[in-house]
Amino acid sequence: MLSIFNKGLVQPPQELNSPAPLNSSVKPAKLSPEILKDFVSQSGNAFSICFENTTAFAYVPPEKPYSIHQRLFCAMDEIYCIFLGSLNNLCSLIKQYGLSKGTNEAMFVMEAYRTLRDRGPYPADQVLKDLDGSFGFVIYDNKAKTVFAALGANEEIRLFWGISADGSVVISDKLEVIKASCAKSFAPFPTGCMFHSEHGLMSFEHPRMKIKAMPRVDSEGIMCGADFKVDVQSRIHSMPRVGSEANWAIWGSQS
Repeated sequence: MLSIFNKGLVQPPQELNSPAPLNSSVKPAKLSPEILKDFVSQSGNAFSICFENTTAFAYVPPEKPYSIHQRLFCAMDEIYCIFLGSLNNLCSLIKQYGLSKGTNEAMFVMEAYRTLRDRGPYPADQVLKDLDGSFGFVIYDNKAKTVFAALGANEEIRLFWGISADGSVVISDKLEVIKASCAKSFAPFPTGCMFHSEHGLMSFEHPRMKIKAMPRVDSEGIMCGADFKVDVQSRIHSMPRVGSEANWAIWGSQS
């Protein structure tokens, strides 16, 4: 999977940019249109969708559609989602949210996002903690012009993110795609964390702790985009835990 978000839409952590000057031995980062074109050209059955000049999604259906590590793409009411993995408790979540039995993981994530964005007083980190399984997903809300991404804590699903030559944020489950697209300005997306285009990166596993950027050097000794880890020595004392200040409504539409 591949998602690209224009720098005017998404402001990633500054540490994701490599501080090292690029030399002749390092291939330069690509522009967003080239990244999308290269990704789609590598597969005969790739699907892509673009939204003006701000967002692009590209998706390749899995070779084994019944694998426990699913790759799903769904759209509903101007919300678009790519979901990787599977949820062990999907049936109980479907009942909890009153959804139809045919709901898959991507559809559930979109419905949960929409419901909690518009009406729910439930904290976003608690919603994600309730997901039992291996998962990673990226949501684009075309109505609110916001991006929401999250990665489960068990490390069975991996996501990577980086910065393209035009400053766009690139997210993919393919490390080789990120390396080819973003030069040295990339890093693994941190497990147990969520990122929102308006509210930044935070841990849903440890919501009261800060995220710390850790400098990263590759095997060639070149500085890369930083790794992001929970700072176990820190604690956010002022984080609200109840009411509308803590729910997905502030992680979604403000309209």
